[in-house]
Amino acid sequence: MSTLRFDVHVSGMAPVAPAALTLPDGTAGAWSPLAHTLIHGPTEAALVDPPITLGQAAELGDWVESFGKRLTAVYLTHGHADHWLGTQPLVERFPGVTVYATPTTIDAIRATAPEGKATGIWPALFPGQIPVVSFEPVTVPEDGFQVDGHPLLPVRAGHSDTDNTTVLHVPSIGLVAAGDVVYNNVHLYLAEAADGGLDAWRRALDVVASLAPDHVVSGHQDKSRGNHPSDIAETRSYLDAAEGVLDGRPTRLGYFDEMTRLFPDRVNPLTVWLSARRLLPEDSE
Repeated sequence: MSTLRFDVHVSGMAPVAPAALTLPDGTAGAWSPLAHTLIHGPTEAALVDPPITLGQAAELGDWVESFGKRLTAVYLTHGHADHWLGTQPLVERFPGVTVYATPTTIDAIRATAPEGKATGIWPALFPGQIPVVSFEPVTVPEDGFQVDGHPLLPVRAGHSDTDNTTVLHVPSIGLVAAGDVVYNNVHLYLAEAADGGLDAWRRALDVVASLAPDHVVSGHQDKSRGNHPSDIAETRSYLDAAEGVLDGRPTRLGYFDEMTRLFPDRVNPLTVWLSARRLLPEDSE
């Protein structure tokens, strides 16, 4: 049987509307870079986690098309909208593609875009840039799906930066497309980490490590760093550091300042501020 390959495209930092979200000093922020994994054989390909905006989706579609393979599947690792809002343009561009997700991810899609339009903060962050959401995801089979005869297996990881996250395991090439279970040199989104979320995330990392991957593609990543299993341990170290800071009962600004001091080279401090605003009470500013 022919072997598979994988390639990764990273959608860079996406500026958000300043009226919607700013850093503590009032400057405009940006959304974290997003990684999209293309797993491909001689004739077929599958894509993991589309981006957010129309522009990002068009750029990703050009990249996918450049491989000359038939895109047969898109897999969505979890319900956070930054990993599926850009799906519709790809469905339209690549006829016959099947969008796979778990039932909980499908429920999250329908809750976020109940009438085909994204609700919540997304239209404010990216005004005029969000595609319609009319694609119909299919529940991924327990035994996954195939690309050119090779199995691609969904693995439930539980809570990471949100509930009910998964990764996609490709055993034949030792690959885990890790969604948001693993981050690569990008500040972790910890806004949903209260009430045991940090320990749950550590268990999700254990799930990824148990697959003994040779390659790990982080959902949010610094594209200069590659796709290495060592990112599992680095993600765990960030969780440990955040727990230590939170144990000190900091103010929102104190948490932001300390995490950006501890990890000055990690991408996107806006994520730290988003986490602080959700984890810590308003009167702690």
